[in-house]
Amino acid sequence: MGRRPGRGPLPSLIGMDHLPRGAAAALLGLSLALLGTGVSHAAPPAPTAVSPADGTARVRLELPPPTGSYAVGRDTLHLVDRSRPDPWVPEAGARELMVSVYYPARPGGGRPAPYMTSAEARAFLEDRELTGVVSAGTLSGTRTHARPAATPARGKFPLVVLSPGFTVNRSTLTLLAEELASRGYVVAAVDHAYESVGTAFPGGRLLRCVACEKIPPGGYGVVPRGRAEDVSFLLDRLLAGRHPAWRHAGVIDPTRIGMAGHSIGGASAATAMAGDQRIRAGVNMDGSFMEPVPARGLGGRPFMMLGTSDGDRSWTRDWPLLDGWKRWISVTGAGHFTFTDVPVLGDQLGLLPPEEPLSGKRSHEITRAYVAAFFDLHLTGVDRKLLDGPTAEHPEVVFHTEG
Repeated sequence: MGRRPGRGPLPSLIGMDHLPRGAAAALLGLSLALLGTGVSHAAPPAPTAVSPADGTARVRLELPPPTGSYAVGRDTLHLVDRSRPDPWVPEAGARELMVSVYYPARPGGGRPAPYMTSAEARAFLEDRELTGVVSAGTLSGTRTHARPAATPARGKFPLVVLSPGFTVNRSTLTLLAEELASRGYVVAAVDHAYESVGTAFPGGRLLRCVACEKIPPGGYGVVPRGRAEDVSFLLDRLLAGRHPAWRHAGVIDPTRIGMAGHSIGGASAATAMAGDQRIRAGVNMDGSFMEPVPARGLGGRPFMMLGTSDGDRSWTRDWPLLDGWKRWISVTGAGHFTFTDVPVLGDQLGLLPPEEPLSGKRSHEITRAYVAAFFDLHLTGVDRKLLDGPTAEHPEVVFHTEG
């Protein structure tokens, strides 16, 4: 399934050679910067202006608006777990997390929340040696639909934790986070310190991927174990009876908690569930189980695997160990980053599809529909029937019945 924890090989150049040379360079540059280990693709190429001075693409990227009935708010939290040192940089002291909390909000005006910081975007591009090809402002300036510090809607809402893939930060799951929040969920998207190529922390710090250099071959199982501890700490802080980490924590229903993640973040959902009974349901979006599902299962709790059609030995191995409601769903034409913001942003740059035929539009429609349907069923009791089997609306989606 192409679930490489790191960047892996660069994408193919097939399909780019008939574009004007400057445009091809700019589009390829952004594809590499955004995709890392995969390639997105587009329908007809979108208009793309290229600066003659530096060759960088000049477009305004925008995430599609969420489809739920709520407006979306966003707060940012910096959490410090003083009970344990950072596993990658012990000399740095306590383990730190950055968390974006998305939530159902009352309607209102104001500027949308930033997609990521300029420093984070620059680090992303520097890591791929593309600073002369793509403007950091193009990526960091992506328009979102959440408003900072918006007033929460009244009510009690389920909580969903999101964990990103290895080397990328939580911003890559913004599309899904906004969608779930608009449908009535509080969403906590987590950045795990020293596990991305660049995440901004307080004090002007940009923490790099130290873990990338420290994990030995075959040793990636340590990442889900560490993230499971991160998530349990996050839940402790969000659900604290007195002085919770988030000022609006009272809107969270502590009896309805789920977790989803992309790549190794998806594998971490199962590990977190195994160690924390508060997490009632989990989704793995195209992540190999680097840390196997326990032989005892997950205590009968529901779990869904949503991925590409290439197959993965760890999914075949662990499918029988999922002992509750479960689904194994693959998406024909999907790539490893299909379940993130990447194909949507790539389409807006007019990227052509050399390998994966699934468009950005279909990528986000399928991801949002199936992940939301899963949490609706298991955290709110609303059965949208989408998870019962194949539908004409989503012909790319394939249901597996055995490993």
